[in-house]
Amino acid sequence: MKRSIARPYDDKSVLRIHAEPRQANRVVLAYSGGLDTSIIIPWLRENYGCEVVAMVGDVGQGDDFKAVRQKALRTGAARVFVEDLREEFVTQYLWKAVQAGAVYEGKYLLGTSLARPVLAKRQAELALELGADAVAHGCTGKGNDQVRFEMAYKALAPQLRVIAPWREWSIKSREDALDYARRHHVPVPVSGKHLYSRDQNIWHLSHEGGPLETVLGEPPEDAWKLTRSPRRAPGREGVVTLGFERGIPVAVNGRALRPVRLIETLNAIAGASGVGRTDLVENRLVGMKSHGAYETPAGTLLHAAHHELEALCLDRETFHYKQHVALRYAELVYYGQWFTPLRESLDAFVQATQTVVTGKVTLGLYKGGIRVLNRESVRSLYDPQIGGFTMGAEYDQRDAAGFINILGLPAKMQAMKNGARKPSLVTPKKPGRS
Repeated sequence: MKRSIARPYDDKSVLRIHAEPRQANRVVLAYSGGLDTSIIIPWLRENYGCEVVAMVGDVGQGDDFKAVRQKALRTGAARVFVEDLREEFVTQYLWKAVQAGAVYEGKYLLGTSLARPVLAKRQAELALELGADAVAHGCTGKGNDQVRFEMAYKALAPQLRVIAPWREWSIKSREDALDYARRHHVPVPVSGKHLYSRDQNIWHLSHEGGPLETVLGEPPEDAWKLTRSPRRAPGREGVVTLGFERGIPVAVNGRALRPVRLIETLNAIAGASGVGRTDLVENRLVGMKSHGAYETPAGTLLHAAHHELEALCLDRETFHYKQHVALRYAELVYYGQWFTPLRESLDAFVQATQTVVTGKVTLGLYKGGIRVLNRESVRSLYDPQIGGFTMGAEYDQRDAAGFINILGLPAKMQAMKNGARKPSLVTPKKPGRS
């Protein structure tokens, strides 16, 4: 992967800029227009006396970017850059995760985790282009995102100073942040009634905070936004066919689609059937457990279909080993280690496995559930002549005896030398006795 080339620097200059408290000339802020980043602009100007440049990354969150731009300018930003990162996000991050089968802790499809490196990369590039001496983000000191942003900064532009207001200011809660916003006349799209912290992009919508902090059961229905309640989903099963080439999604229902359009189409199809909801208690990188609700309609379909196609096209040893790689890949993404040699090396392995993952999978969608209706591939390794119960000439059953003898040799030698293992017999208790 080609990375941004950082400006020459030396260790002493890095140490010196970090030793200068509350001083910066120009800061590029990763800006969303939400509560945290909205109050950071006036806070940076007050506490650092610096020029603030807001960088807004469009990763498919569907915001009114004209309004976001105006809000940033009204609250003190000197300049605002709105960067369309959707195509890069899908093709260079999401598709790689699908090919890898990366799912964190068996449930989380990494929507926020995958968006952070593409945002941080463009932010660092912009800071270097503008001659800024610092970058800033609105991540809290309890979350994973601070790690994801700052790991990217270190890999791509290590000479830039990092300002993390949540680790410096006296604000301790979202209520404090709302109070600060009101005092500085900063409008925010969060009310005191529902203090959900949401992050949205073309891949997913996450919900944290508010009632989810105290209720570990089913999230309130008003938390969900992208998906219809399975209870209210259509009573008839929906059908969708997904086409892949070398592990990359390329078509929906036989129609070739561009990457961004493909995800948008699947979000609508899956969301209408209530597919894509995840309620998860996860282990954060920083050590604690958190409770969140995630909506990933298109991603749920794509991961399910891709898995089925791999099961059809990959040989057993590659398929099984790739499951280990998928776990490690998901951890690297979640831990903010996207721009690392290990992730890039795992990508090389994944890409080699995907050369045969071409075909299509048909899924049935019904009230939040998915079932496989069909799998097809010209690279399929399934052969009914061999895999079926009919005994044909392609498989000589007599060969199995030698295979079993070799496979069972260690157990046989153990029994011959140390005695055969005795079956463990458990006598069932009689009713009425403890």
